[in-house]
Amino acid sequence: MKTLSLKLEDQIFNDAEEVISEVRKNRNRYINEAVDYYNRYNKRKILATKLAKESKLVQEESMSVLAEFERISHED
Repeated sequence: MKTLSLKLEDQIFNDAEEVISEVRKNRNRYINEAVDYYNRYNKRKILATKLAKESKLVQEESMSVLAEFERISHED
């Protein structure tokens, strides 16, 4: 495990302390779970961006292939 020093804005800290007391978790566990959740969230956003970009590239190629098939089928 890594140790780090963390500076939180006062309001964020106060909100976290309030939630921590309600969910009955220690601060360290709560922050670990929050960072894990945020990491997974951002990884999904990054993946969605990559997939959208690649989908656009595939779409253009698919339309090109479709146009070629239509051209060929009209020649017959």
